[in-house]
Amino acid sequence: MKNLIAFAVLLFVGFASQAQAKIEFEEETIDYGEIEYKSDGVRTFVFTNTGDEPLVIENVKSTCGCTVPEKPKEAIAPGEKGEIKVKYATNRPGPIRKTITVYSNAEQSPYPLKIKGFVKNQDTKSVLEK
Repeated sequence: MKNLIAFAVLLFVGFASQAQAKIEFEEETIDYGEIEYKSDGVRTFVFTNTGDEPLVIENVKSTCGCTVPEKPKEAIAPGEKGEIKVKYATNRPGPIRKTITVYSNAEQSPYPLKIKGFVKNQDTKSVLEK
């Protein structure tokens, strides 16, 4: 009898653990391309919860202070879309290569996202153009 109860509990736990949130991004890398110095550095990662449980984004971190991510405040229901906004400080000329890490209750957590591109120098006009 004890074995039968233990088997039933394990079976129930096994089925219950299969229900989980799943996160699927439209893009895992955003390419800023070549952008102007001090231009708009905000970009958005769009995702869908393809699981069968609400998706909770617990934290979003970047590899440096020049990149500020903003996570959704509310849980994302199954089948619904959400956004993670990322603002890069475009007052730093040169290449952009940053990783944003998403921590959630999804199957794949942490989930890495990337931004890349190049910020032009502050003054790119030639002497003749001035």
